[in-house]
Amino acid sequence: MAGFQTEVLDLEGWDHFYSGKVRDLYVPAGASFEETDRVLVVASDRISAYDFVLTSEIPDKGKVLTQLSLWWFEQLGDFANHVISTDVPEAVAGRAMVCKKLEMYPIECIARGYLTGSGLAEYKVSKTVCSLPLPDGLVDGSRLEPALFTPSAKAEVGEHDENITYEQTAERVGNDVAEALREKTVALYEQAEKIARARGIILADTKVEFGADPATGEITLGDEVLTPDSSRFWDAAAYQPGQAQPSFDKQFVRDWLTSSASGWDKNSGEQPPQLPAEIVEKTRARYIEAYERLTGQSFTA
Repeated sequence: MAGFQTEVLDLEGWDHFYSGKVRDLYVPAGASFEETDRVLVVASDRISAYDFVLTSEIPDKGKVLTQLSLWWFEQLGDFANHVISTDVPEAVAGRAMVCKKLEMYPIECIARGYLTGSGLAEYKVSKTVCSLPLPDGLVDGSRLEPALFTPSAKAEVGEHDENITYEQTAERVGNDVAEALREKTVALYEQAEKIARARGIILADTKVEFGADPATGEITLGDEVLTPDSSRFWDAAAYQPGQAQPSFDKQFVRDWLTSSASGWDKNSGEQPPQLPAEIVEKTRARYIEAYERLTGQSFTA
């Protein structure tokens, strides 16, 4: 299984197995991935955009993502999740979780509650989002009711995820699982959207991943959940349809990369440039603000 090449940490009791764009997986020392029932999931400070892992890192990002995911897992108690323990090696304290090894479905489960981003671009051309028809007259930031389930097929590191239809999802995982993934994704989004809104944050869209628990077969929430990496968060007080919304997520990084200031063409196939120190710090601040406004807790590195 190909992965991202990065520094491998020497963690007592754990062996490195795989690195994704922003997370590293370790298995119990001496065990193979096939025989173990648990993995250590370590969130790095790496950041990805447009399917590239940037050369710049965002300090404390791994801790923000892990702590916010843990908070959301607690809020979403109706959804089985993969967390076993936060008793992890000191070197990765605060940014790692011991988790069940799930049989992950090859689907990115995306719920869209508002029209923006790539969905808006498609809508302007065809009045659809991921081939789902929408009414005329919608603008950037229009609310979508009910929220749309727009899955994509997971790609290897360095490749592009591919938007797929619900029917194509069913071809990959079967009708029963496809229906369950759609129901769980939309239900999770709707529950989280209410929680976020009560804290002055609009959850515009989110991506989650599910897998089957090998022991029980139960469809289980894995990876991260409802973080600034996997979701689009807007300030409810500043929300105004018809324009781009100020966000607490990595859209800030995407916006800089596609601005004239970066000098980078996202369609060039070339590695994006290093982020200026100001963009790194402002991105860090946005991630921390999202954490603090949602949880009501002060972030401590």
